[in-house]
Amino acid sequence: MTVKTSVSLPDQQEAFARRMVEEGRYSSVSAVIQQGLELLRHETEKKDAELAALKALLDERSKGPFLSKEESRQQIEDLLAAKKKQYGL
Repeated sequence: MTVKTSVSLPDQQEAFARRMVEEGRYSSVSAVIQQGLELLRHETEKKDAELAALKALLDERSKGPFLSKEESRQQIEDLLAAKKKQYGL
């Protein structure tokens, strides 16, 4: 279903949209605006999905075991020592 909507554009945006039509990239100014909204929708959905994934990861991690500051420091030192040994340092 198509709905007619009136929008106001600044001169710069209107000139850009008309140029896209004149260059044959789009059939009308409406098509330019539709494409812009579609890109915005995709970008928003992508960001929403990334945020949901991050929240899920944080929820999962919050249920797992936590290391103390000293345990974490020791693990890092052990990993660094193993890498140094691996490279003969």
